[in-house]
Amino acid sequence: MSKLLIKNAKELVTCKGRGPKAGERMNELEIIADGALKIEDGIITQVGKTDEIVSKIDEEEFEVIDASGQSVLPGFVDSHTHLVFGGYRADEFNWRVQGKTYTEIMERGGGIINSVDSTRRASQADLKAAAQKRLDSMLSFGVTTVEGKSGYGLNLETELKQLQVMEEINQEHAVDIISTFLGAHSIPDEYEDTSDFVEYLIEEVMPVIVDEVDVDFCDVFCEQGVFSVNEAREILLAGQKLGLKSKLHADEIAQLGGAELAAEIGAVSADHLLKASEQGIKRMAESGTVGVLLPITAFSLKEEYAQGRYMIDNELPVALATDFNPGSCYSESIPLLIALATLYMELTIEEAITALTINGAAAIDKSDQVGSLEVGKRGDLVILDAPSYTHLAYHIGVNSVDKVVKDGEVVVN
Repeated sequence: MSKLLIKNAKELVTCKGRGPKAGERMNELEIIADGALKIEDGIITQVGKTDEIVSKIDEEEFEVIDASGQSVLPGFVDSHTHLVFGGYRADEFNWRVQGKTYTEIMERGGGIINSVDSTRRASQADLKAAAQKRLDSMLSFGVTTVEGKSGYGLNLETELKQLQVMEEINQEHAVDIISTFLGAHSIPDEYEDTSDFVEYLIEEVMPVIVDEVDVDFCDVFCEQGVFSVNEAREILLAGQKLGLKSKLHADEIAQLGGAELAAEIGAVSADHLLKASEQGIKRMAESGTVGVLLPITAFSLKEEYAQGRYMIDNELPVALATDFNPGSCYSESIPLLIALATLYMELTIEEAITALTINGAAAIDKSDQVGSLEVGKRGDLVILDAPSYTHLAYHIGVNSVDKVVKDGEVVVN
């Protein structure tokens, strides 16, 4: 039995709760001063004051980390990424800097289809090697659980290839990957009629995907010029029949009604939400759907940020995620994410931490396993090179992570 003891933490930020948290509860971090916790066989078995825990055990039986003067938090959960892809799109970033719009970039041959071509050509081994390096970087920022989407295949062969890569890496890498099928990410060049592509996904792709790989969610890019609300509903309900929980790219570019659809079908999360209506936000709050906000994408695209402050004030449980992808957001930086959320989306640092831990876990339906430091949950945590969690925002854009523990094992030291 592996045993790990963390003791003498200046503050143990537990983020206690089964999630998701909404409204004022997002400010409640449940902090224990001079805190300690025990992890045995990867599971947290005790949390409390150092003297209470240490007095009842033989420390020689444990690997011990003295966290004096440090802040200890749950491992971060990045609940929206596109981490498996081929090629890069640096030229598109330069076009954006020059003032070209998303539509203009697509007309130049950029956009999602560019990554689709590269990913279709890439070998499974090359995709795996690149994704592993990206996960190493994410882990260094304190991310211990990540959601990964397919969506750069738009055909059975490549969508399956992306998901197989995630399944393989999940068995080998410290970071846990929750897989999402995003076959409805764009409309491939070989289809002129969107309805034909929707039929292809539902009839020919999704049943095979569910049979061949371990996948948790179905997602759709519900947006003007991509998939309509009705088409998204059809795909997501078909996914639910196959046992796939629903996620949704919603109301990023235009107010299409994606937030309302997410609430209607009981989606676990709706993501982006830059243009979400007040009614859509209200309905999501009532349904318990988590709003996943992606401020680095808005920053990269020079768009207005989602109304994070308004959403929290209106009882919508909010999560934060990077949206790491090769086009609109080539960044896995948790420090940048926190800086943008606090400085430009008006979240408190406490709300941002909740959004990256217990609410991030809720956005992938794993808040019963990860996202907080509680007895019975997995031993995933971050130890900061700082005396307070507030340094995550205060030390702007700098990685404050000293150590990362995953399933009770030190994986970054």
